[in-house]
Amino acid sequence: MREIFIDIHEVWLEILMAGFASKKSKVKLFDSSDILFRHFTWIENSLIKSNIDYNYNREAIPIKVENFSYLLNDIIKRIKKIIDNIDVIDDKALRDRILSDLNFIIYDISLMEEEKVTSFNTKRELTNIKLEDEARDALTIFLFEESYKEYELIMIYNYLRANSSDVFLNRIFSILVDESFFHLRSFGQMMSDMGILAVPRIINEELYKVDNIAQFLRDGIDEEINAKEECKRLSDAVAKDSDELARFFDLINNQENYHIALMEEALEYYEKS
Repeated sequence: MREIFIDIHEVWLEILMAGFASKKSKVKLFDSSDILFRHFTWIENSLIKSNIDYNYNREAIPIKVENFSYLLNDIIKRIKKIIDNIDVIDDKALRDRILSDLNFIIYDISLMEEEKVTSFNTKRELTNIKLEDEARDALTIFLFEESYKEYELIMIYNYLRANSSDVFLNRIFSILVDESFFHLRSFGQMMSDMGILAVPRIINEELYKVDNIAQFLRDGIDEEINAKEECKRLSDAVAKDSDELARFFDLINNQENYHIALMEEALEYYEKS
């Protein structure tokens, strides 16, 4: 079960990256990545119910290709490995659901057209947006740092949600997972467009296996405040080059306000309970 959990984690990320890289099949790949993430959470729940210790460790996922078919073929190979080991899932209803989904994803991917991949050409250019060197450098650093941070937050809040039975806290954790997905997809697509797409690095286990929830929330609030400042600096840096980018990072900055409010609400609730 732990091995198939890792395999699903890896193929979920690879399909998400393929969605960023694709111009023709983006929506279908994003839909498939959403399905795989649900599989990931369902297997995680089975591990918890069976009292099996687990973590979010995984192998590196090589995605740098020029021809899209190489990436699609690797995804199909990974999915077939999961199908070959599907019997380790004891829950028949869950096993049948995952198997049906995976067979459809293989079929769907097999119909996708070949395309040239530009997500790794390192040109650091955006269509119809001319950035000065300072703004381009600031944006590059921001995207690498924040794409990892959003992946990290997805995994942390997902782990906390999976291992909590508190309905109030889980509502907040679910909102924060969804918000981080939006940010990750936004930043990941921008990285792909700039030719600097990269898989987020593996998360250290101590980051999500949290002993002191209250301190974690306090630290998280501080991190969100810092993220707001980074978004404001980036918005200012690109404002003279692109009103579109400046407005987008103002949006992200303002969304962080609600994240902070949610975490403060969770902290207050946790300290009272």
